[in-house]
Amino acid sequence: RLTALHTRNAAAQVGEFSCSNALLNQTNALIDWAIKSNLASVFTDCPHREKLGWLEETHLMGASMRYGYDIATLGRKTVADMQASQLENGLVPEIAPEYVKFEWGGDMFRDSPEWGSASIILPWYLYQWYGDQQVLRDSYPMMQRYLAYLGTQAHNHIITKGLGDWYDLGPKPPGTSQLTPMGVTGTATYYYDLTLLAGIARLLGHADHAAAYEQLGAEVKTAFNEQFFNPQTKQYATGSQAANAMAVYMGLVAPENKAAVIENLVQDLRRNDNRLTAGDIGYRYLLRVLEDAGRSDVIFAMNSRADVPGYGYQLAHGATALTESWAALPTVSNNHLMLGHLTEWLYGGLAGIRPAEGAVAFAKIDIRPTPVGDVTSARARHHSPYGLIVSDWQQTATGFALTTTIPANATATVYLPATAASLILESGQPLAQHPELRLLGVGQGRARVQVGSGTYHFEVKP
Repeated sequence: RLTALHTRNAAAQVGEFSCSNALLNQTNALIDWAIKSNLASVFTDCPHREKLGWLEETHLMGASMRYGYDIATLGRKTVADMQASQLENGLVPEIAPEYVKFEWGGDMFRDSPEWGSASIILPWYLYQWYGDQQVLRDSYPMMQRYLAYLGTQAHNHIITKGLGDWYDLGPKPPGTSQLTPMGVTGTATYYYDLTLLAGIARLLGHADHAAAYEQLGAEVKTAFNEQFFNPQTKQYATGSQAANAMAVYMGLVAPENKAAVIENLVQDLRRNDNRLTAGDIGYRYLLRVLEDAGRSDVIFAMNSRADVPGYGYQLAHGATALTESWAALPTVSNNHLMLGHLTEWLYGGLAGIRPAEGAVAFAKIDIRPTPVGDVTSARARHHSPYGLIVSDWQQTATGFALTTTIPANATATVYLPATAASLILESGQPLAQHPELRLLGVGQGRARVQVGSGTYHFEVKP
């Protein structure tokens, strides 16, 4: 008798998710198998073919992976691989360690800013996720050299090289970006790098460096909008999901235009029966922008179908791990670590466990459950650097119930679906009888309650 054993990196499991919607549970398992299959000595793209550390996955999928697994050590190792792989001219290749060079198509498989920028984005995320400031100090020279290299590749501050929104869903077989011009994804990423490195420089005490990066960032932002923004239609470039979402997420949109650009995103999806088109680069940003704008209803609609390419389609066609293409094409990888960005929303949006804005290592937490679609309950657990965080909610016959756990030495703001007329209870008693809890306000369909460490049982009755 043969017994097959699954092997992977020893990264500890630190998260669990489940909800009342069967398709979302199956999608979570689909993505989780792809994650587990590709945690090795590097974050591989697939466990059966190339087995290489393609770098875009580290920052785009990292936010999903960190909810389920402790990737701090593997993340630091990946940063060291990038440092060792950086070329004399500052280029960080798309693969680290660079065991092989793919030379067809010129340098597109070696030099794409959405991949190489992991050298800046991943260290920053590791700091945000785990409070690891040392990784920023160790990486700072690499970041500076890579950003200087990108500057040499820009023409009037626009970078048009690379793979773009890889494997987006266009009319042709998947590959390089079809719906979004290369200059959009490359330049938006360049601007994001400048924004992050300015903040990192200030954190590390390099105020003069920060000022220079901020100045260059302002010039890139102006050039980007002059090149790609249509002030009449409020669309970026082709108006693709990736183009509009990346412009919003990276902070390239003027405040007075932001709502209109987001509305264009929503309307694009609605007009196309909630069909996604964004690929490897754009899809995470599409989800982030929609969630931050309070449009999880659109995310749910987009990911509740099995008749068009997407997660449900992959499952309907027999996939047991995430596939490389939205359409589960049999000619490409069918166990692949990309496009699994929905996990971040399942934990952070639907179940509602999110770091508060600006928080490091979950020292401050937002518990913001989001009842949406036909989902009547959701539960997530995440072992953060401070300890266990739990969000467990359900719609009840009398309203809404939430049990949440906040770890020691952390604080949280709990967002409950409520109006000014709602009765809010904790452990069966009105909030007014809990002096340790502070009602911060009620508005936009939410009551905000500030709590400290402990376990709380909230009920909301209309």
